[in-house]
Amino acid sequence: MDCFQITGGKRLRGTVPINGSKNAALPLMAAAILTEGETVLKGVPDLADTRHLAFLLEKLGLAVTREENGDFRLKVEDEMNCHAEYDLVRKMRASVCVMGPLLTKRGRAQVSLPGGCNIGDRPVGLHLQGLSGLGADVDLIGGDIHLKRKKLKGCEIFLGGPFGSTVLGTANVMMAACLADGTTVIESAACEPEVVDLANYLNACGARVSGQGTPRITIEGVDELHGCEYTVVPDRIEAGTFMIATAITNGDVKLTNCRLDHLLALVDRLRAIGVNIERTADGGVQVSTSRRLEPVTITTQPYPGFPTDLQAQTMALLCLADGNSLITEKIFPDRFQHVAELNRMGARLRKEGPTVIVEGVKQLIGAPVMASDLRASAALVLAGLIAKGRTTVSRVYHIDRGYERIEQRLATLGADIKRIPE
Repeated sequence: MDCFQITGGKRLRGTVPINGSKNAALPLMAAAILTEGETVLKGVPDLADTRHLAFLLEKLGLAVTREENGDFRLKVEDEMNCHAEYDLVRKMRASVCVMGPLLTKRGRAQVSLPGGCNIGDRPVGLHLQGLSGLGADVDLIGGDIHLKRKKLKGCEIFLGGPFGSTVLGTANVMMAACLADGTTVIESAACEPEVVDLANYLNACGARVSGQGTPRITIEGVDELHGCEYTVVPDRIEAGTFMIATAITNGDVKLTNCRLDHLLALVDRLRAIGVNIERTADGGVQVSTSRRLEPVTITTQPYPGFPTDLQAQTMALLCLADGNSLITEKIFPDRFQHVAELNRMGARLRKEGPTVIVEGVKQLIGAPVMASDLRASAALVLAGLIAKGRTTVSRVYHIDRGYERIEQRLATLGADIKRIPE
């Protein structure tokens, strides 16, 4: 395994392009199961997760090719295998997004219960509730979800849960409903940009989806879908991470290929903290800070609220604010494993139920720390960028799931960071 070795204290300066969204690309890749002909996806990031899903799709009978320019070409060649096996699915929770396409296109699906980051309970019950509402028979046998259907029929489906709507559940039901008879209405649908991107892609393939971006999505079933060429939406979480990296190092960085309208909740809090964020004339986003960091209160919420996937990174920034901040996690209440590691670096964090009290300090100190999940690992890297001395972040395979060569991109902005074997 590799680790990152970081010597803190370097201001980030320069320009960084934002890659296509991991969380959008994965359902788009799975949706190729639905189509006749070839699909070309542009802007798919080169990540452990996209490589895992590409391998799974090959096992499910798709020809998957990554071109030198990064384009993904996907085409169904064999529809016999409908089993997403445990050894593949356990590595990445988003593998469950093949359930809906397999069920509606091939009549059956066998998908292992998923793995993924250890950030709390994320059941698939709402996925199965939605697919069952369309007419699927659902069984759990030996740790695998077995689904089969005669013909799926459109209906009204409610996908609200105790912590809000489900992004992957909305994606699964939406994909399954595209080839169902009649009209399906998803109430309490997820509104995230990644769901909108999937709906736009499906429509480009011949589907009839409307209402994406609102809590009520309507899908009129069609007989078939065709392949198309489509560009993945920019990654709002990667963009937010680079914004926070700039702020924590008192830097001055321009982001290109960045959708600021997808990050309004983060931008609101960063500006309250004291970060300057402005659109540039050529469509980029300039991020800088030149004054002290103010404490703020943050509560994670479903989109368009503050993203849970930026909670850990923002906590690292607030460790250096001049006062006490409060961060409350409403999506994954257990998503605080980075707290102990940040405290090892001199932070003053105290967890009280779903809330962390952040007492700002003048300086963080480099230390050996261990990543526990994707976004926690990003937070530790950001803390290392400003910490005095050397920080070693182990288990960086977590960060490789969601950030393409982040150490190289930070280094181009002036960070002293390198990947070394542990």
